[in-house]
Amino acid sequence: MTDHKDFPTLDNIIECARNAGKIAMKYFRHNDRMEMHNKLNDSDIVTTADKECESYITDFIKSHYPTHSILSEESGETDGSDKCRWVIDPIDGTTNFFSGIPLWAISIGVERNGETVIGVVYLPATDELFYAEKGKGAFLNGKKIHVSTQSKLSRSVISTGFPVDKDSNPDNNLDNLAAILPRVRDIRRLGAATADICYTAAGFLGGYWELNLHEWDVNAGLLILTEAGGKYTRFRNDRNVSIVCGTSEIHDQLLSLLNPSPRKA
Repeated sequence: MTDHKDFPTLDNIIECARNAGKIAMKYFRHNDRMEMHNKLNDSDIVTTADKECESYITDFIKSHYPTHSILSEESGETDGSDKCRWVIDPIDGTTNFFSGIPLWAISIGVERNGETVIGVVYLPATDELFYAEKGKGAFLNGKKIHVSTQSKLSRSVISTGFPVDKDSNPDNNLDNLAAILPRVRDIRRLGAATADICYTAAGFLGGYWELNLHEWDVNAGLLILTEAGGKYTRFRNDRNVSIVCGTSEIHDQLLSLLNPSPRKA
């Protein structure tokens, strides 16, 4: 196996993401080849593909960068002895993946001293590779991307999502949906935060918001978004990672409409 320097290059991370994507694609639309288990409830699932992709990525990191820390959706956090941390979601959008819907992604962000400096999001089923390095812009399949130039909310398509505990917690984003839906061109629910953020970065969406995400859902994507000229805010501190993002103008308009406090039953 090729030795790398103490800090990975963008090409190293892209190689890792693409190889993980090949593993996942062996199972995509072939549910007979894998097992699926519930985690929190029927809306929260994990598959054989999630586990195998995570194993490949973590083995890659441990082989090349044994002192680096890892934060991963399925395994939690592994402490390292230096100031580099990989934040990975082996398959973001597992429900889409298991349902045969192509909007799911491998997400890998790499932090130095607590700041994300490289982000890679790969959607294998559509072969869309988003990536960014701090200060160098954002790209989709080799072409530079930028957020939309649209400044009117009424002419923007906005995406959102709903918390996995929506069945038991009334703080489930429906109040925000009711406030925003009448004011936009339309709403989309893509089912994978990585796709929502990267599609906003590329200008396909005007903006996006969601409650109760986790760092592995957003780490790589938010670097891609900001390098594409986008803006984001973590607008709730009581619901894990809750973000709103978009162009500067659309972000500000969405933020003004969002409920910044818990919704009571």
